[in-house]
Amino acid sequence: MMEGKKVAIVTGAARGIGKACALDLARAGYNLALVDLLEKELSETTDLCEQLGIKAVGFVADVASHARAGEIVEATVAQFGRIDFLLNNAGRSAPESILDITEDQFDHAIAINLKSCFNYIQHTAPHMIRDGGGRIVSISSLNAFTGGVTQAVSRFAYAAAKAGILGMTRALAKELGPHIAINAICPGVIQTEIDTDFTAREEETKKGIALGRLGTADDVARVVTFLATSEPCFMTGQALTVDGFQFNI
Repeated sequence: MMEGKKVAIVTGAARGIGKACALDLARAGYNLALVDLLEKELSETTDLCEQLGIKAVGFVADVASHARAGEIVEATVAQFGRIDFLLNNAGRSAPESILDITEDQFDHAIAINLKSCFNYIQHTAPHMIRDGGGRIVSISSLNAFTGGVTQAVSRFAYAAAKAGILGMTRALAKELGPHIAINAICPGVIQTEIDTDFTAREEETKKGIALGRLGTADDVARVVTFLATSEPCFMTGQALTVDGFQFNI
């Protein structure tokens, strides 16, 4: 068992926003349990985090599995002694329209984008409460507000799942307070190493963003780290939009 430093679990940690958040939390001194299906990329991110002077452990897992989430949480507690912060970042696009999507595709979109949050929160919260409290952040999307149909990477199933995160966050803020502060972050167009239609149309997209640029994974990571580390913290049940004020959607 390793004690002393605070401990965070990050899902969807192999690349993109999850990778940036893991690295930023490592810089803030957190030991890390990193979760993703992409084994090679997960190993690389784990190594980069450890180069910052903390201990990081990677778990290859499907975040849709409730049982696997329980195993990872218990393994994290066994190794590090506690869990102080949970970042639910795992997500997957769902570009199919209502006329084209199959039931299996819809169920998969909900499982990856919404049920995964339930899986990790339900297993993590008892440990946080037992140890005096903790913080949780779930990554939603600007699509939770806009519906994300016309110019979004994903359509209604993704938007529905991400909107579900906001309802879950508000309800659990009431259930888990005062021990746990839980918030959501709604990124707009974020440029990562993962190509999307938005980044392919960068100049056109930037015209509809007040700050005149696409967001970066680090833009989101800094907000995540703030919510994880701010003392005191009087924010819970909130949805923070990180989009440079994207007004042309």
